[in-house]
Amino acid sequence: MVEEKNNKIKEDIDFSYFETQETWEFSEKLKKHGTKATEVMKTFVSKMGTEAKETHEASKIIVKFLKEGTVNKEEEHELKTQIYDLFKMAGIGIPFMLIPGSTLLMPFLIKLANKRGIDLLPSAFKTDDDDTDLPEE
Repeated sequence: MVEEKNNKIKEDIDFSYFETQETWEFSEKLKKHGTKATEVMKTFVSKMGTEAKETHEASKIIVKFLKEGTVNKEEEHELKTQIYDLFKMAGIGIPFMLIPGSTLLMPFLIKLANKRGIDLLPSAFKTDDDDTDLPEE
């Protein structure tokens, strides 16, 4: 059953866009690992959607603060978390998008930063077993 589903996914994905002389090897790897690549992309898009929703909620908190002049502690914490997440995405995403080939280094950079106690991932990308959060003031 699972193998049928994997074969169906492979059949549904059109990799012809990548089949130029320069990207033939990349296209072959995508075909070979199509199911895994599809799942990774689905997860990434889902988590980016979560970040977008969190950013939308943070903007509502900002509007509330501008109108009323105050927010409660929970809203303040949510806003701080989302602002930190936005800085993380900008700090990692923008340089890595501009430097060719640097996206291959991102997993290593994230792992090295975690070993040093630095959290580079936005909150939506953390797994449930990650207990890292903002330091309390």
